[in-house]
Amino acid sequence: QVQLAESGGGLVQAGGSLRLSCAVSGTLVSRNTMGWYRQASGNERDCVASIGSGGRTTYEDSVKGRFIISRDNAKNTVYLQMNSLKPEDTAVYYCRYGLGYNDYWGQGTQVTVSS
Repeated sequence: QVQLAESGGGLVQAGGSLRLSCAVSGTLVSRNTMGWYRQASGNERDCVASIGSGGRTTYEDSVKGRFIISRDNAKNTVYLQMNSLKPEDTAVYYCRYGLGYNDYWGQGTQVTVSS
């Protein structure tokens, strides 16, 4: 049984930083693409960062230079380091294993950036 558990969300002021964690059980983070998605109130769920099984990373334009996705195979955990946070980053952030054919989602963690 594959399970993903996000943590690290919270309230932060604009310009601050947070690190989100996604602890995975039931499979290995190194075997598939992992992604971080976010969904703001009234909007669609949008992929902000991903890391492939080979380590290649991608980022949405709005977070390039501010967010970093990484993977710790020993801990079977993926991270999203978020720097220079802006109020528009406010959303529920979700971790995803896979790309739709056999994927799994975490429960989400709230990130709120105050101005």
